Amino acid sequence: MGTMDESELCVSECSRCPALVDSRSRIVNGTGPEDADVLFVGEGPGAQEDSEGEPFVGRSGSVLDDGLRSVGLIREDVRITNCVRCRPPENRDPSTEELENCRGYLEREIDLLDPEIIVTLGKVPSEHLLGRSVAVTKEAGSIEEIRIDGTPRRVLLCVHPAATLYDRSQEDTFTDALARAAELAGVDGDGGSGQTRLDGF
Repeated sequence: MGTMDESELCVSECSRCPALVDSRSRIVNGTGPEDADVLFVGEGPGAQEDSEGEPFVGRSGSVLDDGLRSVGLIREDVRITNCVRCRPPENRDPSTEELENCRGYLEREIDLLDPEIIVTLGKVPSEHLLGRSVAVTKEAGSIEEIRIDGTPRRVLLCVHPAATLYDRSQEDTFTDALARAAELAGVDGDGGSGQTRLDGF
């Protein structure tokens, strides 16, 4: 596969959602390698993401970074994006219409990236990609095969990193889902001390 230009994964201009255009200071595109095996999908940028122009850079981002490290991944190895690329006013959930307006950008990113596994962080992205209601705390760690634009994709449901800040009991749920993602992407999650999953390498 030829190298693709990062600009193919990015949206530079969009005015489909008037409320989001008014509340954003910039469009927040996904970050991470164009050939990442794991794609994390969040809901949308918050205030800090909007100011820094990168997804998951606030407290939730720190939780995500720590969780990734604990399973043998680092932020630089994965791609992180959102269902909507502009901050909703007052950090409200994006509306169905806003999610649909941004859906094409997300599908294009998934198509170009062709990840081994898509990890949804929280209820909104889980429901958006699966097209059904999701009890995310109960279903975290489960994998669903879905089709996105005709292509089969594996989606791993995960609680939002912020859930662990409000409810300590979610920490294991969160880490277990990340460990499953690392395993599916072929990362040996125990820091290399135990059995590697690739026998003979």
